[in-house]
Amino acid sequence: MYQTDHSSEAIDDEQQIVLRATNGDAEAFTILYERYVHRIYNYLFYRTGNALEAEDLTARVFYRALGRIASYRHKGIPFSAWLYRIAHNLVANWYRDNSRKREVPLEEHGQMRTHVEHPEVTIMQNFDNEKLIKAIRKLSPDRQQLIILKFVEHMSNAEIAVIMRRSEGAIKSFYHRTLIALRDEVHRIEEAQEKHVKKRD
Repeated sequence: MYQTDHSSEAIDDEQQIVLRATNGDAEAFTILYERYVHRIYNYLFYRTGNALEAEDLTARVFYRALGRIASYRHKGIPFSAWLYRIAHNLVANWYRDNSRKREVPLEEHGQMRTHVEHPEVTIMQNFDNEKLIKAIRKLSPDRQQLIILKFVEHMSNAEIAVIMRRSEGAIKSFYHRTLIALRDEVHRIEEAQEKHVKKRD
């Protein structure tokens, strides 16, 4: 689960660790690795639907981050957002190179918990997970990314805005439209299943 300590002390502590890492402190980078490796893995697993590929991509994210850490500059962007951007770029390349479908095995996806920020979220909670995952597969990559960051990583709109390079207002609007699109996809799946049952009968 994505958790963020917004206290100034925690933020200052992380900035100091990042500064040490940019100056070549291997121990500081190890601390950052341990702090974020599970979050990055979860993100990549939900994007690829494959544990081995997610492990490989996670390793590549931190290998690339290590190679570029000396040039990292804060500029108001959290270190975690920088890692998620690297992960997003790598998984985009992975799809392009492999022409894979964006699938998460139904038996491995676990429970998707949601924030109640729009009425549509309450509606989503009434759908079973199998239909929800099938519907998510049909969304665009950007919408899938938003769903994962929101529902799986439990990020705020402000945090997602940094990662997706949009304004917070744009993310809020996109989130609302994505939930409606997701609801409509679930309804289409239900209708298709009902038609299949009727034909079979």
